Amino acid sequence: MAEPLSFVFLGLSISSSWGNGHATTYRGLVRELAKAGHSVTFLERDLEWYRDNRDAPSPEGATLHLYETLDDLRARHLSEVREADVVIVGSYVPDGVMVAEWVLEHAEGLRVFYDIDTPVTLRKLARGDFEYLTPGLVPRFDLYLSFTGGPTLDHIEEVLGSPAARHLPCGVDPERYFPVSVERRYDLGYLGTDSVDRRAPLERLLLEPARQLPERRFLVGGPSHPDDDWPPNVARIFHVSPPEHPRFYCAQRLTLNITRGDMLRAGYSPSVRLFEAAACCVPIVTDVWEGIDHYFAPGSEILVARSSRDVIEMLTDRSDAELAEIGARARRRVLASHTAAARVEELLGYIRERQALHRAAE
Repeated sequence: MAEPLSFVFLGLSISSSWGNGHATTYRGLVRELAKAGHSVTFLERDLEWYRDNRDAPSPEGATLHLYETLDDLRARHLSEVREADVVIVGSYVPDGVMVAEWVLEHAEGLRVFYDIDTPVTLRKLARGDFEYLTPGLVPRFDLYLSFTGGPTLDHIEEVLGSPAARHLPCGVDPERYFPVSVERRYDLGYLGTDSVDRRAPLERLLLEPARQLPERRFLVGGPSHPDDDWPPNVARIFHVSPPEHPRFYCAQRLTLNITRGDMLRAGYSPSVRLFEAAACCVPIVTDVWEGIDHYFAPGSEILVARSSRDVIEMLTDRSDAELAEIGARARRRVLASHTAAARVEELLGYIRERQALHRAAE
């Protein structure tokens, strides 16, 4: 058995899932790392928004330290960063460039960048927006973990100069996401924070079907959606905390996935919501994006919709038994390939690969 490793994560947030998809991803990784015998410290900037909405103040598997400022981080946590076997800096960390510079200067173990927003990051770099990463930092990290797979990995290595870009999408914890017995009150639901690039697909794939099927019930969960004149058969929930996700999904005959514009263009960028809903055995209808067949089999494990008509036909022409079988196949796929434990095995494989190369070079 391999020796246990010490990890330090510097991420956007693990303590609060409000308005971000990072927290649940980090929670799954650190929990499974701890189960495998590794030690994890998580360093998080104490931001007001997350401070007021903290749904995991003591994340399982990690020692969490909140810091106030960059100087506070440097003063209090230098020893952890210097002595860790692996230090992982995440995307969208406040003062991320300076945090990365500090880590690269002082960490003596493997230095890793974990990009949970890869298409957004690459677009920002291309236009000179260096909010949390610069092109010059990329080659200095020993390993670049990318939420996005496919051709994007080649770009990170060949254009940005990463010595190793590897795909690490989100995973799901099957002990927290599983079928629950609730009344199936809605024909179609959607969970996601509002954004400009999601509004047109939400209109096309949920709101327009709701207008055309007034006898059916629809559900939208997530913050920041505009207070427009929504169809009367669309229920709204401002925030759905992670422990409530299974009940949210299982109350639907079908659940909708909408891909952010940058992720849509890059492809190979599966939302964690896909894996969550599938783990709950709820059939998914998704918009179209390249690489989806790398994660689920279209038509068999997931349904793909291009238009309002496609969604309407799924809701009216597919039997409950047919949809249930799609959901069951999706759950089997998730349990086999897309759990947080599977992601940790992938992560440890990448780390061992880089460590072996470093030892060979010494």
